[in-house]
Formats: sequence, C-alpha cells, structure tokens
Amino acid sequence: MPDYHVLPAQRLTGAVRVTRPVPPKSVTLTSPALDVMTDLRHIHAAVIELHMTMESANTYMIQRGIRSLLVLDQDQALNGLITATDILGEKPLRFIQERRMKHNEILVSDIMTPLDRLEAIPIEEIHHARVGDVIASLLDTGRQHTLVMENDTDGKPAVCGIFSLTQIEKQLGTSIPSTEVAKTFTEIETTLMH
Repeated sequence: MPDYHVLPAQRLTGAVRVTRPVPPKSVTLTSPALDVMTDLRHIHAAVIELHMTMESANTYMIQRGIRSLLVLDQDQALNGLITATDILGEKPLRFIQERRMKHNEILVSDIMTPLDRLEAIPIEEIHHARVGDVIASLLDTGRQHTLVMENDTDGKPAVCGIFSLTQIEKQLGTSIPSTEVAKTFTEIETTLMH
C-alpha cells in the first residue's frame, strides 16, 4: 500500500474570499474562431444517452448551465444533438399529439436532431476562421449550435468542438440579431458594433 501523508491545513480566520471562475475571454468579430469554441479536447463533452427521458436531459442541461447535449448510443457513438429549444419548443407537443404519449414518457431519441441532419465544420477551417465567420455560418443554417470535426488517431471522424450562439453572445457581450432581423452580415456587424 502506498505511503500517503496528511496534508497540512490551516484554520480560517478573518475575511476569506471564494475564488470565482475566470469569465470567458472577451472577443470581437475579428477574433480567432477558436476563442469561442468549446474545445472537447480539453473539456469533457456534455452527453446523454438515447434512452434517457427528455425531462432528464432538460434537468441535466439546467444543472450544467448549458443549452445542448450530444446524444450517444450504447457504443458511445454520436447519434444526434438535443437542445433546450428542442425540449422547450414545439417538438414535444407535436410528439404528444401524434403518439398519444405523456410528456414524461418522451425520450431524448424522440425529439433530438439525428446525426444525419447534423453538419460539422472541419477543424482545419476553424484554424483560419474568425468569430464573425462562425456567426455567419450559424445564422445561415438557422441553428444555435454547430459541431467541429477532426480525424482521431485511427483516422476516423470525431467531434472535437462545439460552437454555441449563446456562448458567443456572452463572450461578445451583446446579443446577435436573428436572421429574420438582419438579413446580411453587414447588418449584423453594424448591430454588433453599436
């Protein structure tokens, strides 16, 4: 058995502060895209399994303070993406009406966006992209999230990052107008600069 030692500790007295996490790096539209990417090579991905309930997915997102989860099958392979919008939007209501199910019976697999409807940007594109390029891409697809892909050590595709419009807005310190409000990137840029 290893020889473990008791670590020295000290009694707390006086004014003791609690360290707060460093806020996300402030960015501009011309900052490198990597500055706003959740890099799954350094941070564990927020995942859920196909068979879990929609309500458990929502609870998990609230606990983690996030708005999307990667959906994995029993072999830990990506099967889709579920977002807070999927859970809180019209999808569950339509599903309840079509299938005559109760709200708490809806599974992640029932309302997620399946793998074959997801797109990913190759990491090589991200190395030269700017934050504005990511925003333009998200607005073009009408999505809140997009995935970033690379080939793993076996040469197989793997998700290595995620862009979230909500996270980008936090780092920019402003909201991004939707595509209905701003039709061109020039309009978006104008709105963000004011």
